[in-house]
Amino acid sequence: MGIPLHLCVLRDAPGLTAAHVLKTPAGFDCSTPQPKFGPGDYWVISHPLPAGLSHNRLMVRQASVWQQRMTLHALYPGGRIASLETDGKGATRHLQLGAIVERWLPRSDTRPVRLLWHVEGSANLRGIVIAPTIATSSQSARSNTIMSAVYAGFAGVCIALLLYNLGLARALRQAFFPFYCLMMVGMLLYAFSSSGALAWALPGIDNNARLGMNYVFLSATGVAAINFLRHFFEPHVISPRLGRMVRAASLAVALPAMGVALFAPWQRWAFDMAFMLGFVLLLATVVPILVSAWLRKSQYLWLFIVAWSVPIALAAMRVAFGLNLIGYHFWLDNSTILSMIFEALLSSLAIAYRILLITRERDVAREQEIAARLLADADPLTGLMNRRAFLREAIGREGEQQLLILDIDNFKGVNETIGHDGGDEVLRLVARILRIASHPQALVARIGGEEFAIVSGPGEPVDADHILAALRAARMPYDLTVTASVGLHRGTLQRETDWKAMYCAADFALFEAKAAGRDRVRGKDTPTFPSAIAA
Repeated sequence: MGIPLHLCVLRDAPGLTAAHVLKTPAGFDCSTPQPKFGPGDYWVISHPLPAGLSHNRLMVRQASVWQQRMTLHALYPGGRIASLETDGKGATRHLQLGAIVERWLPRSDTRPVRLLWHVEGSANLRGIVIAPTIATSSQSARSNTIMSAVYAGFAGVCIALLLYNLGLARALRQAFFPFYCLMMVGMLLYAFSSSGALAWALPGIDNNARLGMNYVFLSATGVAAINFLRHFFEPHVISPRLGRMVRAASLAVALPAMGVALFAPWQRWAFDMAFMLGFVLLLATVVPILVSAWLRKSQYLWLFIVAWSVPIALAAMRVAFGLNLIGYHFWLDNSTILSMIFEALLSSLAIAYRILLITRERDVAREQEIAARLLADADPLTGLMNRRAFLREAIGREGEQQLLILDIDNFKGVNETIGHDGGDEVLRLVARILRIASHPQALVARIGGEEFAIVSGPGEPVDADHILAALRAARMPYDLTVTASVGLHRGTLQRETDWKAMYCAADFALFEAKAAGRDRVRGKDTPTFPSAIAA
């Protein structure tokens, strides 16, 4: 906020002083964009200040840039010059929210007529003196208030999304959640350093070091974002070639950022250009991923477009500013914050819908798994439990158990009389009778061709005679009369050896029933030492 100042630039030369330059301001270039001059030492002069400036005490506000030292000279009527010198740590002490360096002009009974900056060691990546304004204390306070609200809202949304997605990551274990959380952390750190809040927390830090941190935090955010995109879509969308492109783009952003942070001011311009080109590659990588998602009919494509179209567009504009293709604007410089606020409002809806789809997929998978397990455990002809499932459920049951082994009498003759299809129908009818005659807690299984088994627990034994009576009364195909013989034994089924002993005893009882004329029950309790029978 404040009155914008128009600037002209002159490259520094030996012997030039503020008084000399202000007295004879010839040779200043007012038309060439500042980044065209390259790095070095410069004099930057403002146009004559407007006559209607406030009588309140004034300050000069400008964007924070890479430089070793800056001296601000204010020219007052009568030729008096007041000078304010600022080095890297001095810039930190005068940094306001929005990364704006703010310097109070000395108290005076008169208003300044012109401003002059002497900048030493300017990197001139985006400009020498960027977006200077002359403002009052009330305008400065209003700017800080607005930026406090913006950054506080952004931080609140980021922290809320971070905690929300951390919880979801732990519950759902989807690959994109960790990258989204890392992106939120990177954005928080970037906002903390780029806003100027870091300078308030660490007033002794050099402003150039703070700017170096910006590169690292912004690169970490970009790397997390592109890897979030890689894992947001279904696995078949991201081909091995796209995976290699994502890795290359991540390195193209991360390595120059580390170079700026570790080696600046050495080769700072080269590292910065590589960093910006890395972000160009990062944004370019988004295009083939979205094309692949469209060609492979990803159901998440529209979610990504809704939530991320504006952030990507603003990121592209920010890169264009970084490459000096478009001019500086305060909100463009803070577009990363604005884009993430927009993204945060929509991504929560997108991720919520994504979770809904994941939940549905898991429900379908669970139902299919249950169905597959039931099919694996069921006898395909009768629908009863098969032998494997029966043994799994029977062995280990608590208390005394009753085992019935039932075998259809003369089943070979049934097949010969009415055919195998008719025999299968008889087996299905017998299975139905066994289910109806047994308690719900009893285990009923087909364990052989025409052999069935029933295990029932204490207090609820299945009545074998009732089952035989039901078979005699059942209407069978071609009005056949079907009977069965039953072997019965009681005992424990804690271990597999118990089952072997109990089955041998029941099978022996079944043999006795067959020998006694069929259509009857034989059996007794399992002996005290089942291993003797098993042997």
